[in-house]
Amino acid sequence: MAVTDWALGALIIAAASFVLGLAGFGVGLVGLAFLPYVMSPATAIVLLTLYTVPFALGLFVQLRDDFRPIHIRDLLIGTALGTPLGVWGLASLPTSLINRLIGGFLVLIVVLEWRGLFPERLPGRWWGLGAGVLAGVIGGAVGTPGPPVILYSTTQGWSPRTMKANLQAFFVVNQGVILAGYWWAGLLTSQVLSLAVTFAIPAVAGVLTGIALFGRIDAAFFRQIVFALLFVGGLILLVRG
Repeated sequence: MAVTDWALGALIIAAASFVLGLAGFGVGLVGLAFLPYVMSPATAIVLLTLYTVPFALGLFVQLRDDFRPIHIRDLLIGTALGTPLGVWGLASLPTSLINRLIGGFLVLIVVLEWRGLFPERLPGRWWGLGAGVLAGVIGGAVGTPGPPVILYSTTQGWSPRTMKANLQAFFVVNQGVILAGYWWAGLLTSQVLSLAVTFAIPAVAGVLTGIALFGRIDAAFFRQIVFALLFVGGLILLVRG
């Protein structure tokens, strides 16, 4: 990897990890908006999954007293069903299609956010199972399992700390299962492991900075900046392919 590509990749990974440390989600959304400019989409997806598992586990340990296992039972059942299909898609689909899938998904999430289309309440087990299946498919295929689960979580009336704790517990299991699928499909290569070591310092620095600044900056303003960046990155990926 050229020095300029490494520097850009380090900056992107640090920013994505910072968002995870601050908000408890978003490492895939931010990272995959820009990492495909310096590496293949498949490599970027597997790389970010490698970081998400230990980072989510660390955040969960902080918030373990607020975790409610019953809240994520249906999500976990659903994600176990959806993950194999997503992993197959990542291993089988062409790079240009994966780029456009990532771009289209990012644009869709931003439009939903800006239009305020998230529902206020989704009662019943089927919503949890459905969100889990979608998270497994999308997480396995394009590395962004968060949006369906975040959408579901915001409609359940959980406290902010419980929501963040539940999300971390889900991500540990979801991303762990997906990572095992990547290994089985031959996507967890020595090249990806080498990149994970190379970018470890900016990744850890980003997540620790996010944790340290949690609650100290205006969340609404920060959220607007993040979604604006995602929209631009998603449009470029969607058009460029």
